Amino acid sequence: MTIRLAIKIDIDTEKGTREGVPGLLKLLDLYNIKATFLFSLGPDNTGRAIRRIFRPGFLKKVNRTSVLKVYGARTLLNGILWPGPHIARRHYGQMQEVRESGHEVGIHCYDHIRWQDGLEKMTMRQVREELERACSSFREVFKTEARTAGAAGWQANHFSFQAYDEAGFLYGSDCRGTTPFFPQVGQKVFRTLQIPTTLPTLDELMGRPNYPLENLAEHFVSLLQPSQLNVLTIHAELEGMLYKNWFEEFLKTCQAKRVEFVLLSDSAESLLSRGDSIPICKVVQSEIDGRSGTLALQGAQVK
Repeated sequence: MTIRLAIKIDIDTEKGTREGVPGLLKLLDLYNIKATFLFSLGPDNTGRAIRRIFRPGFLKKVNRTSVLKVYGARTLLNGILWPGPHIARRHYGQMQEVRESGHEVGIHCYDHIRWQDGLEKMTMRQVREELERACSSFREVFKTEARTAGAAGWQANHFSFQAYDEAGFLYGSDCRGTTPFFPQVGQKVFRTLQIPTTLPTLDELMGRPNYPLENLAEHFVSLLQPSQLNVLTIHAELEGMLYKNWFEEFLKTCQAKRVEFVLLSDSAESLLSRGDSIPICKVVQSEIDGRSGTLALQGAQVK
């Protein structure tokens, strides 16, 4: 049975856009693979993430993932010692090259830190405004409307799902889960399809004694399920830079196993053409191993 895998690339920072994206484009082109690139489009205020120091598990993750090596001192001071650089204004040409190379492009966020650390406290109006800023920047870069978004830090709630419905996205990829679904929060069912990330991310496993880096490519491939759409989220700042060699090893291992690479947009269109088979599932806020804080998770099936 064919194993299908979609690669979703989250680009969180100005440095990831400037340095990580070009490396990923070259690598994916080498193996003739198309992926979904989701861009942070506004100011890079990465330094403000220091407020997470009080979140359980945050310091442990920082130590495991070599944050200083990955992001560099300048990025970690963005938004603190100087204004965060506006990513889309600086790197619109790089973003356009991604689409011109045949990859899918979409929205990750406007201000990554604001969305990831602040969504739960935002009003409906504030969520709409933040998403519209991202949509407006996307239109300026690509001269078209965005068809998808995947939330920073897998932070999603009833307000963000409502904003997605209003934006008319084809699908969203904001949750962790196992299968595509329509999200339900409380009694409200939202009409924008969710395609969740099904696999752990590299930074959730790396640095652990039971997951040595040299074995992680095989481990990730062993997690792929033939009975479902597998979705791997990578980061331009990790797999596109410091861990690019690891990512290439993973791609080689996938191709040796005859894994079929698919685009999320193609999968969404195929699923929506036979929409009666898509389940409705609750969305819950909970923790997952290897990541600090709570995330939006696919919960029990309702229908």
